[in-house]
Amino acid sequence: MIQSDLLTVAARWVDPACWPVTLRFDPAERWYARLASGDDHEVWALSWLPGQGTDLHDHGGSAGAFRVVAGALTEETIAGGRLRPRLLPAGAGRRFGPRHVHQVTNQGATPAVSVHVYRPALLRMTRYHLVDGRLRIAEVAEAGRSW
Repeated sequence: MIQSDLLTVAARWVDPACWPVTLRFDPAERWYARLASGDDHEVWALSWLPGQGTDLHDHGGSAGAFRVVAGALTEETIAGGRLRPRLLPAGAGRRFGPRHVHQVTNQGATPAVSVHVYRPALLRMTRYHLVDGRLRIAEVAEAGRSW
């Protein structure tokens, strides 16, 4: 079986009018909804009001990709024991492997929307703190319990 490129799969879901759920923005927390799941991947939509973001986290061994549909997001990854930011404007995308650790935030002044694809489907995510240049586990979140 030939596996689809995850960023290409994300690109197929960039039109919120085609989603099986209605796009929402939640002032209390980042909104997310699963759009689709298949034998080898799942697709999620996320909305981000200014200031909303994730903790530093991994994807429990799943590889992934995400594409910014509207607005802009800042992805921070660890290099040299420090967080390094990368601005991703609308239309930009990012692939990552199963050991990728990052945090994503909307540091802009306008809402943002993104589509995320994971292979295999997410079963857990580990959240981290960066202490003295090293990752320290803060929490292990489980699918079906934490989201």
